[in-house]
Amino acid sequence: MKKIIVLAMALFLTGCGIQSIPQQKNEVDAALAEITNQYKRRADLIPNLVNVVKGYASHESKTLTDVVEARAKATSVQIDPSKVSAEKLAEFSKAQGELSQALGRLMVVSENYPNLKADQNFRDLQAQLEGTENRITVARNRYIEHIKGFNNLVSVPPTNITNMIIYRYEKMPQWDVSEAEKTTNEKAPEVKF
Repeated sequence: MKKIIVLAMALFLTGCGIQSIPQQKNEVDAALAEITNQYKRRADLIPNLVNVVKGYASHESKTLTDVVEARAKATSVQIDPSKVSAEKLAEFSKAQGELSQALGRLMVVSENYPNLKADQNFRDLQAQLEGTENRITVARNRYIEHIKGFNNLVSVPPTNITNMIIYRYEKMPQWDVSEAEKTTNEKAPEVKF
């Protein structure tokens, strides 16, 4: 009889979320860390790109200043995975969106400078930025999937029962674009080479 009770408890514990809820929370934290890692990579590349463009487009100082200011703002907003909230995530997303828009305007500057488009340093940095933007998109998509998995574990039976009794995690906020990005009528800048 004891063996049956032990076996039943073992089966119950393997399917009730004791391990899967904290494991999925760890996946969410790791995915958010990867997003911040990719944004850091982009922020590290920007000063090099700005310096290359400065050499060719000295009178485009407003665009260059906007990029530098957007980078400073984007790098000042930090996210602590243990204290992530919808508001903090929105603030972080907004700052990164503003940096993306400033970079788009900077890339448009290159249309006016044929020599800049041909410069190897500019092309290398542009390729690095494009690759980084792709990595950011992939990282955000992974984060979205991990959040969905976590939210399912804490809100869908039977694991939600374990969550209510043991962990008491709330659903986590999903990645979203900022309200400014949703409501803006501003067309993304076209970059033609």
